[in-house]
Amino acid sequence: MRKNDLIAEIYATAIRGAMGFWGDYPAIVPMAPSGMDATAPHLTWDDRPMEPGEATFFEIAGAHRRYQCPQSRTLFLGEVPEKYLNAEAAVLDAIEAGLEQAKPGNQAQDIANAFNATLNKAGFEKDSRCGYAIGISYPPDWGERTISFRRGDTTVLEPGMTFHFMPALWLDDGGLEITEPILITEDGHECFCTTERKMWIKA
Repeated sequence: MRKNDLIAEIYATAIRGAMGFWGDYPAIVPMAPSGMDATAPHLTWDDRPMEPGEATFFEIAGAHRRYQCPQSRTLFLGEVPEKYLNAEAAVLDAIEAGLEQAKPGNQAQDIANAFNATLNKAGFEKDSRCGYAIGISYPPDWGERTISFRRGDTTVLEPGMTFHFMPALWLDDGGLEITEPILITEDGHECFCTTERKMWIKA
């Protein structure tokens, strides 16, 4: 299947909606780069099929009445190189560390600091932010361009705030994205999506 045909199916499903809610148009088109294209963020799709030995990350958003809920997962076709498995393990541990700091009274940078410290212990680095505020958005961006999970952002987290915890890694021959949209609650946080948190592998 050509990737553009796959994206057409994703778009159609999103617009049809789910659980009785119709789908609005997302503020960013689906992003689905494969292989070397996945070494950088914000690339979309082309007409070639996904190939064995390549990672493809799908970063897409559900939208309703302009509220945006983005999430990303990575699909690897074929035998997975050890460095991708190591990256997955490091990212999953770092996500848990970051989420432990996602609670009222903490600062946005607390999530980034916990995430980065755990990631660095595993031998990986991420120089860019690992999350940002989401809510009502229009093209060209589903981020609110206010709060970021990065060192130096001292914004205090409050109940009702929503974020895309976006700890992506871009490797030398591909990318790995496993992300979570979250809500800050009265006593911690809630993940909006129930998609299993892992790199998906298809032989």
